[in-house]
Amino acid sequence: MKIRKRILPRVASDLGAFLFVLLIIPVTYCFELFIVLPALHSVWSFWYTLHFICATYVMVNVTSNFVAVVVVDTSLQNIVTASSQPENWRYCTECETVAPPRSWHCDTCKTCILKRDHHCMFTGCCVGHYNYRYFYMFLLYVFIGTFYSTYLNCFYIWKNFEHFSLLGITKFIFPMAMLVLGVDATEKQVCLLIFIINFVGAIFTLVLLVHHTSLVCKGMVTHEKSKNITYYDSGLKKNLSQTFGKRWHISWLFPFVASELPNDGTDWNDLQKTD
Repeated sequence: MKIRKRILPRVASDLGAFLFVLLIIPVTYCFELFIVLPALHSVWSFWYTLHFICATYVMVNVTSNFVAVVVVDTSLQNIVTASSQPENWRYCTECETVAPPRSWHCDTCKTCILKRDHHCMFTGCCVGHYNYRYFYMFLLYVFIGTFYSTYLNCFYIWKNFEHFSLLGITKFIFPMAMLVLGVDATEKQVCLLIFIINFVGAIFTLVLLVHHTSLVCKGMVTHEKSKNITYYDSGLKKNLSQTFGKRWHISWLFPFVASELPNDGTDWNDLQKTD
């Protein structure tokens, strides 16, 4: 596994999204475990302990998969390619090298990406052959985490907040404005802001999960789906192994689970669709 030499995002928009993720993940985790949970269950009671363990498991997977997406190099750099141009390969004028099928140049990353799906602004890098597994699992656990947080916050808000006053409704709808204007910078207002962020995050990641689940099951990347290219669809089981590796059935447990990919991202000639 190659490690990227440059980890920080190259453009300002990516850097902003990247820093937002780095901030909101630990803030949400700490807020839920040390403020919300103690308000719902006695500290170290059975339910508190169970929630603590589950939330920590989700947190470990979110952060470790995020780190894996960022640090794993899925580019064509330092890969020896043929001096001639094999069938289905093409010459990249930006990289000045011969690129294999399914590889595309990213103007932001300044290199060709193996089995490139897209450039992710929240990680500041491209998602491709070697880090797609971690990106998908990052999405999955972020969805679980944001949904879980929203679920807990619903009980917390119902228990601790006024429900029908005009000011209470305004605070709920415009939590960020209340904080910035100094109308209410209390613990409750912070909770409302975290609630809104996690609720939106749950919807956003769910949409992405549906999209990428469809791609994985069909053996496609985003570009191929837009062009209706089905050549690399080799059946559900093989498609799963192309993304999650040979141990795809347990790769979701942790990113640390070794699951070797069946090819190196340059040769796709042996893919044949099977029932």
